[in-house]
Amino acid sequence: MKLLITGGKGQLGCQLKSIIERNSSDIGNLDQRLKDCEFKFIDYDELDITNLEEVNNYVQIFQPDVIINCAAYTNVDGCENDKDAAFKVNAIGARNLAIACEKNGAKILQVSTDYVFNGEGSVPFTEYDAPQPVSVYGKTKHIGELYIRENCRRNFIVRTSWLYGEWGNNFVLTILKAAKEKGHLDVVDDQRGNPTYAEDLAHHILKIILTDEYGIYHCTGNGECSWYDFACKIVEYSEIGCSVARVTSDRINRAAKRPSYSSLDNMMLRATVGDEMRPWVEALKSFIKKVNS
Repeated sequence: MKLLITGGKGQLGCQLKSIIERNSSDIGNLDQRLKDCEFKFIDYDELDITNLEEVNNYVQIFQPDVIINCAAYTNVDGCENDKDAAFKVNAIGARNLAIACEKNGAKILQVSTDYVFNGEGSVPFTEYDAPQPVSVYGKTKHIGELYIRENCRRNFIVRTSWLYGEWGNNFVLTILKAAKEKGHLDVVDDQRGNPTYAEDLAHHILKIILTDEYGIYHCTGNGECSWYDFACKIVEYSEIGCSVARVTSDRINRAAKRPSYSSLDNMMLRATVGDEMRPWVEALKSFIKKVNS
């Protein structure tokens, strides 16, 4: 089996590479079928996913059985300021990969986001709730989902949220750095969601692609919190002497609207491959311990 991972130098791409090389994650060993797979990790410097001809040629030559698309324009405020670039990467890029997969008989797994929902409500969103994105980032990721479903029959769409890990820029690493430097942090307490360790997400992605259980998945850390709650636990587990204060979102001026409530329910995981995503506090504690060591 051949697997092609786009966005290979990003946060999730690096996490996938890490657990594939170890043949295990914090959750457990990987499926034995992955042991003999040929994996190829590529990024934008090797393949421009927004160019259909280039994508078709690359996929035809490599002949992957599965493409995992981790490539995305994830700068939420940047998407508001450059709508064309966001659309090209998040929508057209996904479409091109789906077209190439369909032509070559491959499966595709598209990584998506909680931002496809409007952020209103108080009950976790399920896979059958209708997306209503309010930001350019959310809208382009939603169109990408639609293009995936329209252009490749063998598709998985995996939505996640509040992702963090050892690589790239993320909330946990930002808080750790700021806590050490400043000793006091103001963090919003009126936005709620599910912190998700990339290690746990990567483990589940590698479970899903081995099946024919096609469809939309939510895959997040279990349990929900506010950004303030999240920051408090980061500081507590890292044992940094730093105070954290609650503030409201209107105190922070940003180009893109953030969802006030974006918790996801891992219903499809429970109904198919099994939900082994750890409670977010447990996964965070594991991550902090790894960082400190």
